[in-house]
Amino acid sequence: MPELLKIKNLQAEIDGKKILHGLDLQINTGEIHAVMGRNGSGKSTFSNTLMGHPAYKISSGEINFNGTVINDLKPNERAKLGLFLGFQYPLSIPGVTVASFLRQAHKALKGDTASPRDFRKLLYEKMDDLEIEHAFATRYINDGFSGGEKKRMEILQMAMLEPKLAVLDEPDSGLDIDSLKLVAQSINKYKEKNPQLGVLLITHYQRILDYLRPDKVHVFIDGNIVESGGPELAVELEKKGYDWLAEKEAAKA
Repeated sequence: MPELLKIKNLQAEIDGKKILHGLDLQINTGEIHAVMGRNGSGKSTFSNTLMGHPAYKISSGEINFNGTVINDLKPNERAKLGLFLGFQYPLSIPGVTVASFLRQAHKALKGDTASPRDFRKLLYEKMDDLEIEHAFATRYINDGFSGGEKKRMEILQMAMLEPKLAVLDEPDSGLDIDSLKLVAQSINKYKEKNPQLGVLLITHYQRILDYLRPDKVHVFIDGNIVESGGPELAVELEKKGYDWLAEKEAAKA
């Protein structure tokens, strides 16, 4: 499959503190990669660096996305190339409806001039695909939403913007089992209709991978990938935790 994302020796810092230490990663078109690790291991720094958050500075290395080096591009420029970030903690925006927000985001990325009627038709089609009630279109963004509803709104946003690579930062964070299943089903439904989509899924736990089977699993420790494998690696982590990998890395030093 064609190469979608290639990261070479990525080093990044925030407020002068280095977080990522020479990270290498390749994701091909259509693949699902899961990134796992303890709190503070650098997972969210990695996602923010990929998306171009201004607080995170790349000190060395290269991010090549779909044939373009994006190190110096702004977040909106990366989004136009087809990069999407689903937030771990989606913000509430009282006064702005879901439909209004998505129309402006869609227009900014796609540059289209669809009529309100045509846009609403497209929005309802995407909501139907994800089994999201149309009533959510007129509600204010994430205002009074449950944790699961907020995460499903991120997936709806992904469906409307149609990225080439979706970086999903802990879509399972804070969800109960039923909500987790709904979020995972939403991701799967979109992926089934868009098989070329690449997914980089960041998570602490193996349980979401029962529903979203990854092609590869990577483990972060101290800002780098220390182990990669198939879905069985996530099962092993669930049973054994991260200490055995930390000890393995310490033995190399």
